[in-house]
Amino acid sequence: MRRSAPTLALRLAVAGITGLTGLTAVTGLTACAAPDTEPPPAPAGLTAQAGSATSVHVMWNAAADRDGVTGYQVFQADRMVRELPAEKTMVDITGLAPQTGYAFTVRAEDAAGNLSEPGPVARVTTPAAKAEDRTAPTSPATTTAQATGPRSARVSWTAATDDTGVTAYDVYQGGVRIHTAGPGESATALDNLRPDTVYTFTVRARDGADNSSPDGPAVDVTTPPASGDGPGTAPADFAATAAPGAVTLTWTAPDTGDPATEYELYVNGVPTTVIQFGAGAVPTGRAEHRLTVAEPTGTPWAVKLRARLPDGNWGSFSAERRITLVA
Repeated sequence: MRRSAPTLALRLAVAGITGLTGLTAVTGLTACAAPDTEPPPAPAGLTAQAGSATSVHVMWNAAADRDGVTGYQVFQADRMVRELPAEKTMVDITGLAPQTGYAFTVRAEDAAGNLSEPGPVARVTTPAAKAEDRTAPTSPATTTAQATGPRSARVSWTAATDDTGVTAYDVYQGGVRIHTAGPGESATALDNLRPDTVYTFTVRARDGADNSSPDGPAVDVTTPPASGDGPGTAPADFAATAAPGAVTLTWTAPDTGDPATEYELYVNGVPTTVIQFGAGAVPTGRAEHRLTVAEPTGTPWAVKLRARLPDGNWGSFSAERRITLVA
């Protein structure tokens, strides 16, 4: 969407007339941005999937705005039923009636309180209610995942079975549900991922009584780096120095939006310790940590480090450094 440059209002502080020239001496000049009255674009990609006879799962694509989107409003017909923060682009609407048609729309809100127009309408009909069912579906037997770009991946699974029929498949990332697919689907595309990051996905099947299967097999996928698209997730300029009875590690913290408070250290290919920084001590630039070691002189170490990202995933590893311990 094309946006015009922000209009600036200039406020002048005038000191008076100087000499006989009639020139005004300006002692202060302040540029004030005009109020933001432009609403964000409507969220696109809206879908609604019946999860059971009384619930619907609504999903949409994140909207963009010059000053940032701060939240979303979900409407059932003309009535707002949920209000969500900007990082949430999916929600379950519960308490619905079986065998009933529903229409949902979503509006985005920006930091200035401007609301977008309603996005496209997603229509869905809840299935008929079934007799009490406490039997969960089987788990999908296999799960596969493939990165399709720095910020996207495709997750596939095999069909599950249920005595009353599978009504949905829920995709989880790190234990958090991030997508719901219909009963006839066996794959989905996931967007808004982070470049150069390891993700773990699982899939559960769900039936019309909202019984969920155990997780299917977990699958890991690493998104490729995004060339020329900002910093990566690995600690940079990593160095390790051995001293008598100790090893000092230094690195530059990755720029991941929020400062990383947790780092995982690998020694000789094995996760050895987690380095945690408390409030007030979180590094945003150069970081340092000193380890006490008891191994004998001459012990070889190959060390590398990775940060836990704001979304809970581990980022990419730093460069590996090789040192020899000193007792």
